[in-house]
Amino acid sequence: MTDSTANFQTFASLYDALFDGDLYLDWLDYVQANSQPGPVLDLGGGAGRLAVLLAKAGYQVDLLDQAPAMLALAATHASAAGVDVSLLEGDIRDFSDWTARYPLIVSFADTFNYLPNQDDVLAGFRQVYDHLSPNGTFLFDVITPEQVNVGYDNFCYNNDDDPEKIFMWTSFPAAEENAVDHDLKFFLYDEQIDAFHLVREVHHEQTYALATYRALLAEAGFTDIRVSADFGRKEADDQDNRWFFQAQRG
Repeated sequence: MTDSTANFQTFASLYDALFDGDLYLDWLDYVQANSQPGPVLDLGGGAGRLAVLLAKAGYQVDLLDQAPAMLALAATHASAAGVDVSLLEGDIRDFSDWTARYPLIVSFADTFNYLPNQDDVLAGFRQVYDHLSPNGTFLFDVITPEQVNVGYDNFCYNNDDDPEKIFMWTSFPAAEENAVDHDLKFFLYDEQIDAFHLVREVHHEQTYALATYRALLAEAGFTDIRVSADFGRKEADDQDNRWFFQAQRG
């Protein structure tokens, strides 16, 4: 895959179309169960699927993401839904030039798992803390060591429902502890040349023990840290594939 804007835009569109839309409804339910409609910042909000649902539910949504291709999709989805979503391009580890404060900040779909190391996660947590109003709430999720080491062990998924748009996803253990690399490939048929061309990205995800996340949140200043699983429906344990965190600005 060449490093062209067109290819990144193509991959973003393909990836967005493939994502399970029902998960966004679960994330919406989780947010609504733990907050009231009002201003909210969606960190790493990508193509804006959750942001649009939140806006339709009465929240005033700002979405921050560092990928212009995803922000372009978010603008398209918001326009199609007839809602207003403010779009910000930036890195969740440092968006200090954005001075707004929010009663609620959310971040889902593995956003913090894409950060390379604990220092980056802590930097992101500190940015969230600094951008929360007094007593503001931070809601986010991460995949767990169980998901990385068991769920993604020799993982392979193929989708060829559309014979002209074939998707292949394979996962491999990464060099770091509790880390995984996802090799994502789309094979797209080009009628003009009667052949397929490849659009590919490799995504690296890193996670940590539950105690580590608690310690990093506390170091950033958060209090009343609560952890659950299954979108808040059960208590968290080491066998979960995803943890959900609720933390307050102290």
